[in-house]
Amino acid sequence: MAKQYWLMKSEPDVYGWDNLIAEGEGTWDGVRNHSAALNMKAMKKGDLAFFYHSNVGVEVVGIIEISEESFLDITDEKGKFVAVKVKPLRKLAQPVPLKAVKANPKLAQMDLVRLSRLSVGKVQPDEWQEILRMAGEK
Repeated sequence: MAKQYWLMKSEPDVYGWDNLIAEGEGTWDGVRNHSAALNMKAMKKGDLAFFYHSNVGVEVVGIIEISEESFLDITDEKGKFVAVKVKPLRKLAQPVPLKAVKANPKLAQMDLVRLSRLSVGKVQPDEWQEILRMAGEK
């Protein structure tokens, strides 16, 4: 099966890129949106995701890998939502601000643009490549 791509948002003052780097592997939990949870359930080990700083910074900052597929989120008392484990792969050569994403017509259909409140969104392969290009990656 082909690798899938995602974008996962976190507030850097709560859990940012540096927190994940310090941990080496983190648990992505606390997601309480059903669409975002469905995306997390669809993730496979080895899938890649952009780490996006929301609220503060508002930019794509790094690339993470799904290291463990969905399991019950222990922070959810009702037992309805899932978590995944993620590992940092690398910081982007330069962050990609939301304003730049929104200004790029190639990204007009991206979940980040169309579903701005969605904390875990799907990224199409061409969108993935465009974000990498905007970040100065090869």
